[in-house]
Amino acid sequence: MTNAVLKSAKGNKIANRQAISETLLDLAKENKDILVVTSDSRGSASLVEFGKQLPGQIVEIGIAEQNLVGVASGLAASGKKPFVASPACFLSMRSIEQIKVDVAYSNTNVKLIGISGGVSYGALGMSHHSLQDLAVTRAIPGLDVMMPADRHEAKKMIEALVEYDRPVYLRIGRNPVEDSYASENYEFHIGKAVTMKEGMDITIISSGETVRIALDSAVALQQEGIDCRVINMHTIKPLDKEAILKAAEETGSIITIEEHSIYGGLGSAVAEVVSQSNPVPVRILGLPDEPAIAGKTAEVFEYYGLSIENVRKIAIQMVGGR
Repeated sequence: MTNAVLKSAKGNKIANRQAISETLLDLAKENKDILVVTSDSRGSASLVEFGKQLPGQIVEIGIAEQNLVGVASGLAASGKKPFVASPACFLSMRSIEQIKVDVAYSNTNVKLIGISGGVSYGALGMSHHSLQDLAVTRAIPGLDVMMPADRHEAKKMIEALVEYDRPVYLRIGRNPVEDSYASENYEFHIGKAVTMKEGMDITIISSGETVRIALDSAVALQQEGIDCRVINMHTIKPLDKEAILKAAEETGSIITIEEHSIYGGLGSAVAEVVSQSNPVPVRILGLPDEPAIAGKTAEVFEYYGLSIENVRKIAIQMVGGR
């Protein structure tokens, strides 16, 4: 689908976690079955106001992530709609067995929100980085995996998930990111990628906070005479295979960008589809197989080549090398 509107203005100050919290608050006022379950993380998840206004619809478990998921599963089995909010690095690792068994295998309607994912906790290092969560969660049968590009998509994603009766792992970052959409005036469907920009020379597929890098890279490539398609793969599972294969057929090569290990994430998912149906060159940009450096997100991205300049160089090489 091509119905997104690129926003060029800079300076967004609203983090995705804030957009999610505000959306949940509005929806929970109308639906008492919507609950938020946290692991001493209401501050990190921007849920303090939710707790003040709806104290009967927030459950505080404390720093006990395995219990967090188990309690949420029980609430879902009782007919509630629990949204779990906990740091992605802990939620996707400490409680992965509970996610596998209590949520996915038991098919309980739990929405797991991994906050401060990727390298959001940059200065705290590998213990707090979450660069393997997509690989782990997308390999669990019965669990869908998603990442919003910006605050607008975060809001639309939560609105859709309230009506979506399947277990989901949703990962967001910590800090505000530049908008990729001008507004919420576009169609959002779970499992359907959004073509942010059309193009016929090469395709960039990205998700989460790297969508903005993809868009800005496409603008830079346009100045080089390269017509670049940009796809926002906000749903990593179920994957929009049709959009991937269409891009492979029409543009001939693909670059993927993600705030995740180069193993098992979006790039791997795209390569799995392409290699089995329409082999074309695929370049996976992500974090290498090493403990990522400590630093601010922008510093980590720059160090590992998740940058406009690096994407531009790679795209020129790929298009020129045909």
